[in-house]
Amino acid sequence: MQPPRSDLSGLIRAVTARYTGASRHTRWYVASKLRRDPANAAILALAARPGGFGMVADLGCGRGQLGLALLLAGGARSVLALDRDGPKLREAEAAAAGLPARFAVADLAQGRLPSCDTALLVDVLYQLPEAEQRDLLRRAGDAARRRLVIRAFDPDAGWRSTVGHVMEWLNRALRGDARRAAIRPMPLPALRALLEGQGFLVTATPCWGGTPLPNVLVLAERRAA
Repeated sequence: MQPPRSDLSGLIRAVTARYTGASRHTRWYVASKLRRDPANAAILALAARPGGFGMVADLGCGRGQLGLALLLAGGARSVLALDRDGPKLREAEAAAAGLPARFAVADLAQGRLPSCDTALLVDVLYQLPEAEQRDLLRRAGDAARRRLVIRAFDPDAGWRSTVGHVMEWLNRALRGDARRAAIRPMPLPALRALLEGQGFLVTATPCWGGTPLPNVLVLAERRAA
């Protein structure tokens, strides 16, 4: 179940207004991402369930707009957001003034992750080499007391997977980093097996909305002891 469109529109305006001091590109990106990316409404709907997301670790947060949306909507008690891009984090930190949110530069490919109730991994895994994907999942699973929420790239979604590979290559080329590691998303059965081995119940649902992309929302919830 998704939030009513009127509520979501108001939330998007409230989040976007916090980026008034950011660059023009960031202001455009935040508004566009929140409005057009189907993962945002899906994740906000999950956070609206009883109990919410609690303490959130947003791993690979980018400009931080999803974490701010969760806080303003009451779906998170606090947010610790990690990313390797310092300039983006500085804009996010300014936008989060007065909210229980912290931002830190971090390399997700190594080191211990912060303990949290809910760990978010949105469009992060497929950016990494295969071995690092598995390692990050294990560390995120160790850090999350209640759940992981992952937006994953399904490599077995037929023509959508082909489009996803082409779009990612084009995006990398435009950013000047087309020589990064080859795009090898973890197959969903392997992702599911790894998380289930850590004690999570796993569900995966399509999350492409009106896009041609192979995105899937994976919800891994800790089994009751």
